[in-house]
Amino acid sequence: MKSKLAYVRFLELIQTIEGRGGLRDMDLDAKKLLEVIVVSDARGNTLTVTDTMQMSTIASPATIHRKLDTLREMGLIANEYEGENRRTKYLKPTAAALKYFDQVGSMMAKVLKTS
Repeated sequence: MKSKLAYVRFLELIQTIEGRGGLRDMDLDAKKLLEVIVVSDARGNTLTVTDTMQMSTIASPATIHRKLDTLREMGLIANEYEGENRRTKYLKPTAAALKYFDQVGSMMAKVLKTS
């Protein structure tokens, strides 16, 4: 039962972070898409807009396109280009996104320490 309570405490802390950071309006599809973009980038496999549009397990291509716009407007992702090729847009997490995940990691460590 204790680990279950630890997870609930972790969720409470995440909700607090999201409320302070103005991320409360980010829906689950956008959050999942952001997580995938950040993990892929951390692995050195930066995703393109085309790559994300094919992620049917997250949402339809139209929904993904809207969520990418939302994440850009929230300042959580940015488009980058490689070299002279301006046709391929690579999705990179911004400093704000990395700060959010750093805070989540700190909260996770805090909960694990007190469990």
